[in-house]
Amino acid sequence: MGDRSAFFYGTLMAPQVLHRVIYGTTTPTSTQISRLKIAPALLNGYMRHRVCECDYPAIIPSKASNACVRGTYVQGLTAEDQWRLDLFEGDQYDRVKVRPRLLDEGGQEMDEIETETYVWIDKEVGLEEGEWDFEEFRREKMRRWVGGNDEEYQEVDEAVRERKDPTGGRGANGNITEKLEIRNKDEEDVLGSAV
Repeated sequence: MGDRSAFFYGTLMAPQVLHRVIYGTTTPTSTQISRLKIAPALLNGYMRHRVCECDYPAIIPSKASNACVRGTYVQGLTAEDQWRLDLFEGDQYDRVKVRPRLLDEGGQEMDEIETETYVWIDKEVGLEEGEWDFEEFRREKMRRWVGGNDEEYQEVDEAVRERKDPTGGRGANGNITEKLEIRNKDEEDVLGSAV
């Protein structure tokens, strides 16, 4: 388990999208799933907006008294995960320290924690006025993000393929992922021909 954490407020609140970015698949192993701890959280002092003509949002600081963003607090991230997340978020966002509050099962605010999140640093004209809606994303857009369309993950995938990945292609358990996938495929072929 990694020692890093993050607050996510957009597409990365969907475990399938988060897994696709950090593991390269929307269906990771149970070991990979178990190394992440995910909890609801609330970040005060920010407002969430839809990015113009995009499926995803951005947050910006706000002095409004009702400024808050609901999201997820994820623990167990590694330096390699963070590297992939930075690529995924791109240069329109900056990773900054924030202090969201964890939420209990009833939605009541609990402990404040320190973590990082991605804040919009591009021109605000690139943001729509209205709030981005996660439930609408799940209902109407997520299928495109997890259904085999890899367009949104292209930069991360290319960097990993070009071995710019600081893990050298190693998975969470330290094994070389690519070689394991080849070995597992070979084993499946042998088992399939034996039946």
